[in-house]
Amino acid sequence: MSTNEGLLDGTESRPLAEFTEKAYLDYAMSVILDRALPHIGDGLKPVQRRIVYAMSELGLAAASKPKKSARTVGDVLGKYHPHGDHACYEAMVLMAQPFSYRYPLIAGQGNWGSADDPKSFAAMRYTEAKLSNYAEVLLFELGQGTVDWLPNFDGTLEEPTLLPARVPNVLLNGASGIAVGMATDIPPHNLREVVAACMHLLEHPKATTAELCEHLPAPDYPTGASIVTPREELLAMYENGHGSVRLRARWTREKDGDIVVTALPYQSSGDRILAQIAAQMSGKKMPMIEDLRDESDHENPTRLVIVPRSNRVKSEEVMPHLFATTDLERSYRVNLNTIGLDGRPRVKSLKGILAEWLEFRRMTIVRRLEHRLDKVEKRLHILDGLLVAFLNIDEVIAIIRKHDRPKPQLMKRFKLSDAQAEAILELKLRQLARLEETKLRAEQEELEKERDGIRKTLSSRTRLKTLMRKELAADAENHGDERRSQLVPNAPAAAVLDETRLLPSDPLTAVLSQGGWIRAAKGHDLSPDSLSFRTGDGLLQAIRTRTNHTVALLDSTGRIYNVAAHGLPSARGYGEPVSGRTSPPAGSRFVSLVDVESAQSFVLLATSGHGFVTNAAALSTRQRGGKQLLTTANDTRALILFGVPDELGVRIALATSEGYLLLLAMEAVPRLARGKGVRLVGIPPKARQAGEVLTAAAILRAGDGLRVESGQRHKKLSAGELDEYARERGQRGLKLPRGFRNVSGLVVNEG
Repeated sequence: MSTNEGLLDGTESRPLAEFTEKAYLDYAMSVILDRALPHIGDGLKPVQRRIVYAMSELGLAAASKPKKSARTVGDVLGKYHPHGDHACYEAMVLMAQPFSYRYPLIAGQGNWGSADDPKSFAAMRYTEAKLSNYAEVLLFELGQGTVDWLPNFDGTLEEPTLLPARVPNVLLNGASGIAVGMATDIPPHNLREVVAACMHLLEHPKATTAELCEHLPAPDYPTGASIVTPREELLAMYENGHGSVRLRARWTREKDGDIVVTALPYQSSGDRILAQIAAQMSGKKMPMIEDLRDESDHENPTRLVIVPRSNRVKSEEVMPHLFATTDLERSYRVNLNTIGLDGRPRVKSLKGILAEWLEFRRMTIVRRLEHRLDKVEKRLHILDGLLVAFLNIDEVIAIIRKHDRPKPQLMKRFKLSDAQAEAILELKLRQLARLEETKLRAEQEELEKERDGIRKTLSSRTRLKTLMRKELAADAENHGDERRSQLVPNAPAAAVLDETRLLPSDPLTAVLSQGGWIRAAKGHDLSPDSLSFRTGDGLLQAIRTRTNHTVALLDSTGRIYNVAAHGLPSARGYGEPVSGRTSPPAGSRFVSLVDVESAQSFVLLATSGHGFVTNAAALSTRQRGGKQLLTTANDTRALILFGVPDELGVRIALATSEGYLLLLAMEAVPRLARGKGVRLVGIPPKARQAGEVLTAAAILRAGDGLRVESGQRHKKLSAGELDEYARERGQRGLKLPRGFRNVSGLVVNEG
């Protein structure tokens, strides 16, 4: 059966896959060419081009009075752009915002949004607008035969396919958009710098991107923030057509110590930045800052005041942290994707964009000159006919009075064209005076001179190039300004400060209970005996630390955990369980804590008598579940963690549950990153089976004595007496006197 059987006459049958593929491609190309991407010629998208053209047709020039924005939007939608009014008005607003466009195309009156909230603009029935002075560079040559025209959507009017831009607007105001399968992000640039690069390329067509960047070093954003991207990255961006630019807020330190931000990155909100800083302050992550104020007004559009807690606070430390954690520094993607003169979208280098735009400008000037030349030649042709009439005025008048149709007679008698004869017939009697003949000859002489000049320019590339340079220089002079975005290629990198560096270094005493509850008290004069504990709980260990230090905790399985000292609960209460801040294994308990910054080396010991020395870095962990540092067997557990003084003569005292005391030189303890360690105390196998374990330890400096605690009793051993207990690593040591063999603790008596 035929595939067309049963179909109505005139219909077409196509495979669904083929139809959908073509429909999607048509849609994609429509989005790319007619919506999302700018054209390299005038740097505008279709909706922007139609808004600017419609405003020029409404007579909304820079020197005229503004009209309601609703009038403009209505004309745009009704004549050229049959889409949503809100999208059209939003595109119009964007072109009027000085913080969004480097060189705004529209001058607005009323509420057109703010830098903090660009979309807070009033409805179009409230605002008024007209074209800006800069818009002249896009429209000035529109009626001079410079561009092609096409019918509007209903065929009742014509609209320009492009605007005859006199400057590379595609780089000046930039563009951003997302199409199907591609996007564009072109940053704004400075007019004078772009024109300088164009002139250099005109004179040196083989110039490299690096040479062009001598004139056009970087983008220039309207908000005036500093560009901190290195020069080599900017050069690579312009060479490849894609990359990124980092913008950083500009700030100063005033005499009273306040830090004042005077310029924000592009599209950044001052309110949002203050909220970001305030969140850090409330989270106790920025104790160096006391207050924030927004003092922005009409005279100072951006003035954010950051009040340090004291004059001792270094802004060179605070600001890099804020750059890294807030919108005071932002990175912007750059993708120089435009629709070229061939109608195809492509990512181009800086040289590619400038070279193609210069070709567009050359073609525009040629079309303008040819259009003018045609008008001049037509006028000269008319003048030739009028002068013939003046030389034979009596005969011309006689022919007009004698014949009902004088035009053919005039054309035949004086060999005139139809246009010349029509011009003669349209002469008024007052124009037959001798003075008018003088004016005509003066006009003829002037036009002949202009015609010869245009012909010379069109026939000479050098003259054409000179004209391009002259016009570019004039536009740069009329509309150019100084660079706003300062280049700071060697600026200090933004970096998040360690939370502890932002804290004051106040003395603190951390207390760990036997049940795993932790707390802290201000100062180092706290007596642990004065603390109260929960029923059934008691003191395990108290250490001296500081508010900007980190406390490391060791559990019975040999895992290490970190807790910020400044975040510990007050010692006025019972504190908090450490398990609320960490995630230890089930069944484990905390056995020791230490100040990580108190020493460079630490010794870890297990009840089996094993141990080793490690460095402070090994104690650092960001994991809530900690990390395994000391490996323990099923019948052993971690015992204690000590800081080792960095000095000579340091010894470690080790006591077992059977009353043996061993003294080792610290040099005998090996250094390891992690693991089980080596046997420091040699407990015989039978004794291990009977339950003998390492129960207490202490670190002794040279000259220190030791107090051996056994229940309610204690025995003091001097440094000389301790020498009797010195043995080699792996030995059991010497047994303590009777009555002191049930060792409950070892306390250092400083010598």
